[in-house]
Parts: sequence; C-alpha cells; structure tokens
Amino acid sequence: MQKRWVIKPDGDIDSIRKMGELLGIDHYLSGLLVQRGITNFEDAKAFFRPGLNQLHDPFLMKDMDRAISRIEEAIARSEKVMVYGDYDVDGTTAVALVFSFLKRFHEGVDYYIPDRYTEGYGISFKGIDYAAENNFKLIIALDCGIKAVEKVKYALEKGIDFIICDHHRPGAELPPASAVLDPKRADCNYPYKELSGCGIGFKLIQAIALKKNIPFEDLHTYLDLVVISIASDIVDITGENRVLAYFGLKLINSKPRPGVEALLHYAGVHKRIRDERDERDERDGHDERRNVMKGGKGYGNCYDKELTVTDLVFTIGPRINAAGRIESGNNSVKLLISASMDDARAVAEQINNYNTERKNLDALATHEAVAMINRDEKLRQAKSTVIYHPDWHKGVIGIVASRLTETFYRPTIVLTSSNGLITGSARSVKDFDIYEAVDACSGLLEHFGGHKYAAGLSLKPENLLAFQDKFEEIVREKMKDLDLQPELEVDVVLPLSAVNSRFYNILKQFAPFGPGNMPPLFETDGVVNAGGSRLVGKNHIRMTVVHPEISGGPCSAIAFQQGDHFGLIDKGIPFDICYHLEENEWNGQVSLQLNVKDIRFAM
Repeated sequence: MQKRWVIKPDGDIDSIRKMGELLGIDHYLSGLLVQRGITNFEDAKAFFRPGLNQLHDPFLMKDMDRAISRIEEAIARSEKVMVYGDYDVDGTTAVALVFSFLKRFHEGVDYYIPDRYTEGYGISFKGIDYAAENNFKLIIALDCGIKAVEKVKYALEKGIDFIICDHHRPGAELPPASAVLDPKRADCNYPYKELSGCGIGFKLIQAIALKKNIPFEDLHTYLDLVVISIASDIVDITGENRVLAYFGLKLINSKPRPGVEALLHYAGVHKRIRDERDERDERDGHDERRNVMKGGKGYGNCYDKELTVTDLVFTIGPRINAAGRIESGNNSVKLLISASMDDARAVAEQINNYNTERKNLDALATHEAVAMINRDEKLRQAKSTVIYHPDWHKGVIGIVASRLTETFYRPTIVLTSSNGLITGSARSVKDFDIYEAVDACSGLLEHFGGHKYAAGLSLKPENLLAFQDKFEEIVREKMKDLDLQPELEVDVVLPLSAVNSRFYNILKQFAPFGPGNMPPLFETDGVVNAGGSRLVGKNHIRMTVVHPEISGGPCSAIAFQQGDHFGLIDKGIPFDICYHLEENEWNGQVSLQLNVKDIRFAM
C-alpha cells in the first residue's frame, strides 16, 4: 500500500540554534529536541537524565487519600483483601505488583483474575460472588472497573467495598466505590493523565509507602512490571511514563525478576558473562552540564543486547498475554511473583507453549479474515472493517484486528461468539478515535470500553447487522479518503553525510522510544545504489546507498518486504528513502545501518 510522506515542522530556528550551542550537537539533533518540546537546559537534563524525583506526589490523584484510609482500615481490622485485575499484560502486571507489595505486611491478601471466556473483561458478578463466599471485605480492582457501577453496587449489598484503580475513560456515572483512582476523571487534577493500569497500581503503593515511611528505594523492584505494562498497553512514553519506563528497563537489563528472566530465556534472549566492561559501566561521575546526555547512574547489562521497549512488546508482552488468551491469566501472575528461577521456569515453559498455540490460532483466523474481505465487495469498498466469525478463538481476535488494520488500513472490529453474545476487539488507524465511534453505537451494545486506538465490546446477535451499518456510517462521516492512506511522519530530511557513530550515539539517548517519543524517521532524497545490492530472504533488499552529488556515505541499508523495488534500484535509478537508524551486528561486528521503511522513485 502506497504511503504518504509528511515532513514535520522544523520548529523555531532560534531555539534549534540555542539548543545546538548549549549541548554541543548539530542542528539536526537539536531540531529533533525542539520538535519534542525541549527548548532549554533543564528540559534537556530531564529528557536525557530521567530521575525518579520527577515522579509526581501520588496524593495529587483524586481519592488517593480515601484509598489509603480504606486499605489502612482493612489492615487494622485484619480484613481479607482481594487484588483483582484484568487478564491482559497491564492487568496481570498490576495485580502482581500490588499483591506482592501488600503481602509484605498483610497476610490476608490474595489475587483474582477473571476468566476471559466465562466472565469476560473487567469486574464480574462471578468474581464478586467468589469474594463474598470467601469472606473478602475489600476488592482493589486494577486496570478495570471504571464503568462497573452496577457491579460495585452489587458488591456493596454483599458487604464488600471496592477501590477502583483504572486508566480507561469514565462513563457518565462513577462506581460507588470507597475510592476511584483514575487520572481521566473530569474532577482529577493529577498532572499526568496517561499512566497504564499498572502505573496507577504503582502510584497506589507509592502512596502506601509514604504513609508507612517505607523508603522509596524499596519500590524500585516493581519498576520492571510497570515498564512491561507501559510497553504492552501502548501508552504514551512521555512525562511520568518515560521516567518509569527508563528505570524499569534498567532493572530488566541488570537484574530481572525470575519470571521475566525465564520468559526471556524462552524467547531466545540469553544472559551473558560479566566482564571488566560491566564494572566500568556501573561507575558514576558525570559533570552535569558537559555530560547531560551521558545519563545518570550506570547499570550493567546482563544480556547480549540491551533490551528496549520494542523487545518487551514482541517478547515479554505476547507471552504474558497468551496465558489469559488460551488458559488463565492466573498463570501470568504466578509467574511474575515467582521467588525462584526453579518456580519461574516451570510456569514460563507452560506459558511459552500457550504462546505457540496462540500464534497458530491467530495465523489461521487472520488468513480466514483476509480471505473473507477479499471476496466481499462491500467489505472491500467500506471505510471500516467489521468482520464476524462464530468459531474464531476469543483470545486472538484483538491480534487479528491489529493485523487487519496493518493490511487494509481501516478502523477494524473483529467479532466472534461467546456465551450467547457476539464479542469483539477494535483497533484503529492514526488520528481516528475508535472509542468515540464505538460509543456512538452504544445503543446497540451490551458492554464496551477502551482507548482512542483500541476498544472491546459485546452485543446481541440480532444487533450485528445494524451495528455494522452504524459503525460504517460513523467512520464515513469522520474519515476522508486521504485518512485511509498510511502516513509516514518524517522528522528530519537528513543528508547521508550527517550519519555517523557520534550522531547515532546521541540519538540512542532519546530512548526509551514509544508513543509520544517515537524513534526519529529520516528522509534522504536522491540516493543511488553503490553496488552489491541483492535480494535476501523472501522479499528483502540488502544494499549500500550513496549520494551521487553530496558527500557522505556509503551507508549500509536493509529494506524489508520491499523486494518489488529491486529491479529499478539495481539499474542505478535514483530514489528517495525514509528510514530509521539502527545498529546491525554480524559476526561479532557492529555497524550502523539504515532500516528503510519506504522507497519512492521520482519517475
């Protein structure tokens, strides 16, 4: 599918010059900083050297004081407390975090993960009944519950209080809980609104620690769970999330908990033997002004490569999710709270097997869905994709929706049958708020919830056709034809002469990357093949490119899934490229390469 290339505005010229002089970097790098709103030394210091002192006071969150009072009351009365969370990565990491922390000083705490198939998403009546039957008096709900008004009322009738810790958008009425922690509440003035569900859980334990005079350093051990949730739930990596992600990644790279280490092992990521370089990496000592971009305290990396947010998204996240998709999210919590490698390995192997099964199921469903779209003229001409098959596995429909969105670039909802209802997962394209579109169809739905780019929903079978028509109508009203063409946002038009190791070493320190701070995308026009280009794999091009009229290069490049362009490139015809910069390791040698995302010919 042809993509549009859109170049971002450069930013204020004086600010770019000032930042370049202040930090001793070229104007391309200072331009990237200004694009990200970094225009002075203090901003640069906070960006390049995140500090845990940048985290906000948890008591700035609405109802935090009420939540802590209710927890203190439960502990004083020796009440049983249930930590309840969704079955996905965000929910299970949040449960593992809060459960592990509370268990340190309250014996009467346990956790509960609802079954995806018999209970569905969020707080369930079955879960509340289980709590009542087992004499739980307080439920702390994580990553869910913001719309569970009737269920919280039901719990109150059974003598059970709730504390809601959620990050999804509230409805018109908040649940009658003892406390509702959600920065997206209209009446909540918490400075940062984009925390993950696990992030809300971290703010809760941060508040408990403050009340109990527990040193903040004791909370560092939970930051690996927080970054896994941030990465997997695809929340913005800005502000407070960026700080949490930065230190969470440091922890995973230096001293992962047994459950994380076991999952990385099954993902093919192995630990390496420490050497003298690791000891040097862990030394402090930086002049603040001259070395603002060299980072703070060092952490030894115990893996062959430094793990990034992307690695968590593609290695840890799918495996944790697979437990809830195929069997039970309880297995994920059990893994994440494992105290020893022996315990962790047994659970991780089982979860890895679930992940293999999940991949087979989603590949089959995706193949069937693509075939259904290709043979249906109405679906091919629509601006949305709403597709239903009663036999698709409920645990993989969200993945299938994501794959269809990538393939056809349409707001997409994939539906299947579950417990007498049709249930589905929605995924969106850039700048289209799929939650609002689903909300506009709420009269046809039984339940729904989610974010701007992802949502879940359920409806009665008799409403399916009406829902498909209504959703398509809403999408057609809001989206122009141009919106249905994938867009590449180019940060900087860059000459190859600027590409060198110093440039890349500074660029690496823009990480962690993710929504709100994506890896810079560069454009270089009029390059040509320098010779030795070849097709590799099924449809990839390995090549070396140069500017025929501008100094710089040659640069090694890889273009995945773009083999159709090989003929023109091999003939020496000039072309433009959009690319990320990355390191390539081969036979023990590390070199820079361009990871080409798109190719455009002038002809």
